[in-house]
Amino acid sequence: MLRSQRHIRVHNYDISLDERRLDIQLIHSFLSQSYWSPNVPLATVEKAVRNSICVGAYTPTLQVGFARMVTDRATFGYLADVFVLEGHRGQGLSRLMLDALLGHSDLQGLRRLMLATRDAHNLYEKFGFQALKSPDRFMEKHNPNVYLKPSSPAPDCVAR
Repeated sequence: MLRSQRHIRVHNYDISLDERRLDIQLIHSFLSQSYWSPNVPLATVEKAVRNSICVGAYTPTLQVGFARMVTDRATFGYLADVFVLEGHRGQGLSRLMLDALLGHSDLQGLRRLMLATRDAHNLYEKFGFQALKSPDRFMEKHNPNVYLKPSSPAPDCVAR
């Protein structure tokens, strides 16, 4: 596979960087149930996809995988939301999607790529990702409950 291709066919799957093929409903359905973005609103997924470079894996009738890169296309990229639907795992689709995504012309020459994962370190190591060399230099502001509906405000209390 040539890394610069926008569309490849492997076995019975297509790997494509064509954003017109993305099934936003399917992506939202998966992400809203995932450990990393539970309850994410559809509008948030739509905006995230619009503002990222995305890749999908497809059967002739269904999108079965997804990944996206959040990037300024000059110095930095953050790999996010990589998934393959359960019935299609074990076919190498994650590797194929990452190969296509990382080969995108706008992602060449970036100084730093980052990601966060709970359980796929072996996959990402194959693409050169490694644990932070200087974790003491990195900070985060994390709001894991951002997608939960706010609770109703407490009634105003007036002292009498």
